[in-house]
Amino acid sequence: MAEAESSSISATSAKPLIESDRVEGTTVYGPGGERIGTIKRLMIEKISGRVAYAVVEFGFWEIGEDDHTIPWSKLEYDTSLGGYRTDITETDLRQAPAFTPDEEHDWSDREREERLHDFYRIPPYWRAI
Repeated sequence: MAEAESSSISATSAKPLIESDRVEGTTVYGPGGERIGTIKRLMIEKISGRVAYAVVEFGFWEIGEDDHTIPWSKLEYDTSLGGYRTDITETDLRQAPAFTPDEEHDWSDREREERLHDFYRIPPYWRAI
């Protein structure tokens, strides 16, 4: 989804880049356009500078307020909503591999990241160039 975002933003906006602090707090909308959460933080690959993940605080479903790390490519900016749209469902979140911010996570553990990307059926960011 993020690849389409970059081409559509540059074609429709005089400002194709955005500051990270303006992304944090942006609303995330579900498949039906319902508000499902907000972006809490971005995880950026140090070497390439690409956004790899968004930590999203989901609190609008029955799962309660909970943070989930999702691949950045699962979000697409929707100018009509003024936020990011995703096709992730509540069921997806309940079944997805968890990367909770409270735990000390070893981000060099590619195997664990592969499971997350496999679950969402998208290539890992380090292969999606």
